[in-house]
Amino acid sequence: MNAPIVSFNHVGKSFDVDGVELEAIREFSLDIAEGEFVAIVGSSGCGKSTLLRLLVGLDTQFRGQITVDGTAVTGIGSERGIVFQEHRLFPWLTVEDNIGLGLVNEPLSAEQKHQRIGDFIELVGLTDFIRAYPHQLSGGMAQRVAIARGLVASPRILLLDEPFGALDALTRQQMQDELLAIRARAKITTVLVTHDVEEAIFLADRVVVMEPRPGRIKQVVDIALPHPRQRSNFDFHQLREELLHELTSDDHYQPSGPVQIHDLPLSFIAC
Repeated sequence: MNAPIVSFNHVGKSFDVDGVELEAIREFSLDIAEGEFVAIVGSSGCGKSTLLRLLVGLDTQFRGQITVDGTAVTGIGSERGIVFQEHRLFPWLTVEDNIGLGLVNEPLSAEQKHQRIGDFIELVGLTDFIRAYPHQLSGGMAQRVAIARGLVASPRILLLDEPFGALDALTRQQMQDELLAIRARAKITTVLVTHDVEEAIFLADRVVVMEPRPGRIKQVVDIALPHPRQRSNFDFHQLREELLHELTSDDHYQPSGPVQIHDLPLSFIAC
């Protein structure tokens, strides 16, 4: 078996909140293979986005170790690109210039940068909007620009933090299809954070289910369904129900017994 491209080794993270240490992540360990698509799902506050921030190098204060190709992550690097839920485009820059920001630190000539930007504008299907400004784009188009900016430096790993969470349901499904097509062409290792179980099953090779506060792995599920995946498929639906159960069940929860209410008003009894 080939060595993983990404390894989380006993990763923990705490935050100081008003002098109190709040544990956000506890003993998170996971290996991700080159070219794999991994989705991390969990409720709000389980540390999903924090894990991406640690992997991309935006936060270097944590316990344990994160490695990329065997080298410890100590800060940001061109081998890792990230796309956030909000597209974060600069409104005064065109599509071309916003994508070009991903090449600011790359040792390329102006001609090479222009060519690279053009290639990725074509990759995300926005050739006709190269001179457009963000306010002239739909939400889905703006996210495609953000994805192109995350890919333009040719990272080996693309990190996606709820990238379609702000989109309407139809655009979200269209963008999921687009992401699979883009990934197939770019052949890139992808880590997606989402609270949407259906999105995770539709896109990923493996789904990591997180326990809430402190965030830790509850279960890792292999998604063996062939592409293109059909949301109406029985196996898809069954997987969705199983993962939803994992997310919402609590092994320590004991349901209370039936409650009897006496002396109800006659109006309630009549109903």
